[in-house]
Parts: sequence; structure tokens; C-alpha cells
Amino acid sequence: MLEKKSTNYEKTVLIGVINQEQNEKKVDEYLDELAFLTFTAGGEVCKRFVQRMNVPNPKTMIGSGKMLEIEAYVEEHEIGSVIFDDELSPGQQRNIEKQLRCKILDRTGLILDIFAQRAQTSYSRTQVELAQYEYLLPRLTGLWTHLERQKGGIGMRGPGETEIETDRRIVRDRITLLKKKLLKIDRQMETQRGNRGALVRVALVGYTNVGKSTLMNVVSKSDVFAENKLFATLDTTVRKVVIGNLPFLLSDTVGFIRKLPTQLVESFKSTLDEVREADLLLHVVDISHDQFEEHIDSVNKILDEIDSADKNTIMVFNKIDQYRPETIAEDDLITEKTEKHFSIEDWQKTWMQRVGNNALFISALNKENLDDFRKRVYSEVRDIHVTRFPYNNFLYPENLDEY
Repeated sequence: MLEKKSTNYEKTVLIGVINQEQNEKKVDEYLDELAFLTFTAGGEVCKRFVQRMNVPNPKTMIGSGKMLEIEAYVEEHEIGSVIFDDELSPGQQRNIEKQLRCKILDRTGLILDIFAQRAQTSYSRTQVELAQYEYLLPRLTGLWTHLERQKGGIGMRGPGETEIETDRRIVRDRITLLKKKLLKIDRQMETQRGNRGALVRVALVGYTNVGKSTLMNVVSKSDVFAENKLFATLDTTVRKVVIGNLPFLLSDTVGFIRKLPTQLVESFKSTLDEVREADLLLHVVDISHDQFEEHIDSVNKILDEIDSADKNTIMVFNKIDQYRPETIAEDDLITEKTEKHFSIEDWQKTWMQRVGNNALFISALNKENLDDFRKRVYSEVRDIHVTRFPYNNFLYPENLDEY
């Protein structure tokens, strides 16, 4: 899918760095994800460049020899954007732009651009705009003359297109104004959450593109936008769901990702209030992804940043229909069985040992094991509700099968 050639896609090159913190395998994984991000933003990856460096070049991130190699490739193939997986300092970005004479983005800039595409409501657009201005502020020097030569495309959406002549003072004023606007909307949303009554709140959380919106549609019988691209959902969607005769609120939140830009964590903290105020978290995981355990760690890290790591959580391993373990031949007595050879049953035993009964294995798309999912969620929501309202105990039987 990512290799598809199309005149509608902007030609891009990806750059990764192998160092003490990330080995070659890890860089390949990150670049695979960066390629998916680039595809989501509307780019076609023509080539990847990787360099091994213990200490990044303070001027250009990568070495001068590799820069010349990339410069030749960019000129020969008319590349529109060069995208670095690691965050560039403002100085590095300007130096690289001068040499390569094309748009230079890092992972943060690329994610911000995708968010600018995906933002639909006034609230999410304001959050994204604030994050973009805070990202652009230290990069203003020498930036606007470069933007004047460009005709839109990846990294050019949002304030970069309309505020070419903006100076630092105006940008700071705009940041202040956007923060005030968000505070006002936050108060309105806080009132809305307060008006929802005493219903138990359940929030879907997880890495981006793990199937949260698809699960939301199946459980709530609604039509939330879902797509096989990163960050299909930016705006939090809340639906009233009834299992048996027990009502509760289910919210679908923005997906997380490795190396999530600090600006976005800060700007979207109010959106993540749905997570902070939830009584129960459904941590959705794409078990068919090679790095799903690392995805779990990334999500848990962000949950910890927003003080939600200790919430009651059910691990929901989705896409079991797409899971394909590596096989070992019966006569192979040498190969040692590792996690990459685990069957779904092996993973069930592993995660049951880690989190007890709080692990479910489903396919939201094919509706596999959804009865088990409903029973487990019903049981958990019922316990929370009965604890909160003991006098309602008789209304909701302990077992969903009793309906």
C-alpha cells in the first residue's frame, strides 16, 4: 500500500539514525511507522536513508557525507519533502533546508500536519493550531522565505500558509489568544460532562489505528468515522450504550503514538479529560502488529503523564483475525520458540498471568468473541454502578446471561 505510485502523492525521503538508544531493528520499525504517517499525510516514500551515529551532528543531525548523498538524490528525483524520524532543533532544520533546498520535516512536524488535516471541530482545530504555533515559534527565523517558495503539501497546512509575514510578537499573541479560547471551551465541556448525570463512564484508549472506532461502532451501534490510517479520530466521541438493561457512557479518544509530540500532549490534555474522568478504561491493542507490546508501553507512559495509569483497565486485544504467528516445522529441533511463534492461546495464557481476568481477545471487524466482551464489560460496569448506588442492586443481575 505504501509503495503505490500516484501523481497525487508528494515525493518524500525518510531519514533515520542508529545510535546507542535505538539499534538498527528499532530504527527500521520507527521508519515503517514514519512511512505510514507519511502515507496518511499524502506522501509517497521514494527512499530511506539510515546512518549510524553515536552523537548527532549539532548542525545537520547526520554527517556531511550522508547529507551530500541525500542532496544528490533529492535533486535527481525532484523530492518535495525530506522527513527525519527524530526531532530536529530549529538550527538543524534551517541548516538542512539551506543545503537540500526542499521542505524539511521531523516526526513532530509530520504528526502536526496530519492533525491539521484530521481536525474537524472548532475545538480540535484550536488545539492543533495552538500546537502548531508553539512548534513554529522557535523556528520563525528564516522560515517564512522558505515557505513562500512552496505550494502547499505536507507540512504546509495551518498557520504556515496564512501567516507568512508573522513575527514572534504576533505569534505569541496568537498563542495567548488560543489558550484563552481553549480555557473557555474547556469550561463548556466540563459543564457538558457534568450534565451527563451519574452514568458510569468508560473510555476507549490505545495506540493509533488499533480499531477503537470500529469497536465503538459495533458496541454502540453508531457510525463513528473509522479508517485504516493513523489518527482517523481526533475529536472525542461519546455515546450512550446499553448492555442488558445497564446504561453507561462510552467515549472514543484520540490514538496515541510513540514519540508523541510534547505540544500535542499539552494541547490535547483537555480532550483527554474523558480518559481522566473515566471509571473504566478499555485499552485496545492491535495484537496483529509486530510491536504491539511496545505500543502498550507507549500508551501506558502517556496514561501515566495524565495521571490515569492506576485506573481500572481491561486489556482488549483486537484483530485476532489478522494475527499470523511464525511457524516452526515439526522436524525443526533447533529453532527456539519465542513470542513471535505464540498462538492466540499462548498470548491468552501470558496476559491472563499478567492481568488476571482483565484480558479479552476479540475481532471488532468480524465480531469474534464480542459476547465475551459484552459480558466482561457489563460485569465491570455493574460493579462500579452498584458500588455507587447500592439501592439499585436488584435492577441489574450479576450475570448478563440472566437476561
